[in-house]
Amino acid sequence: MHSYFRTLFSCAFLIAAALGVSAQTPSPTPDEKKADKTQEKPKKPENSPSKDANKPATAESVAESAILIYGGLGGRTLLDQIRKTSIEHGKMSLVNDKGQTEQVSYQKWTIRGDSLAKEKIRVDEEYPSIRYALVRADEKTYGVYNQAVFSPRDDAAKEFENRIFHGLEALLRYKENGSTLDLAGHEKIMGVDYYFIDVTDKSGRKTRFYVSSKTYRVMMIDYQEDGVKYRRKFYDYNYAQGTLVPYHTILTANDKQIEETRIMTVTFGQKVDDELFKNGS
Repeated sequence: MHSYFRTLFSCAFLIAAALGVSAQTPSPTPDEKKADKTQEKPKKPENSPSKDANKPATAESVAESAILIYGGLGGRTLLDQIRKTSIEHGKMSLVNDKGQTEQVSYQKWTIRGDSLAKEKIRVDEEYPSIRYALVRADEKTYGVYNQAVFSPRDDAAKEFENRIFHGLEALLRYKENGSTLDLAGHEKIMGVDYYFIDVTDKSGRKTRFYVSSKTYRVMMIDYQEDGVKYRRKFYDYNYAQGTLVPYHTILTANDKQIEETRIMTVTFGQKVDDELFKNGS
């Protein structure tokens, strides 16, 4: 009889404890609601460098952990499957050569290539007084205005190419690009513990990625061009079709903000017409 009452008491206690834990579970925040509800937030990968103190971090182990996270724990396989094409709409605030800030709406189409060099990218930019497109295809950069092809200014072409070759894909596709990796340090900045990963592609373009050792997200990148030090910071990470996307970025040149970009919508896997990337299209 005593055994029966002890069992009954134990069951009641366990049920009460479970209900107490459930009642204390917090409601999702607005930012969590914005994320893809079908995709769980990735946990730190089991093979992450900090899991085993006897196995020091390497540039490759940090890069591979980041790729795993950006692919929603599916890594490069899922990224390749989901991001065969992309269509993106957004807004930019750009500082022109006169120091004035211009508001720009843009639409971007991408057809994924075997590497960034083989990527097809078109960005239509709409300013208050003009609209034109910049295109990267067949390893060339050109502009389109009123269906006519033109050669953009060197600085405009370089800025466009920097967004491509000094962006997140330089790290996430380092193997496909034939890039080399170096672990340049491990340091805490403003309370965040970072790995510094230097990625150098086959054309000699070097980008430093600041990868959080806690989340394996890239929080900022550095690169230099013609003696100017650029830094791009990434904010508002959320999931789009199971893959991780920063919806807000800020670019500075020598510590002065020159660009702010906000993605309004992004979709992957939809049909993108190849005619968009042909000369004269």
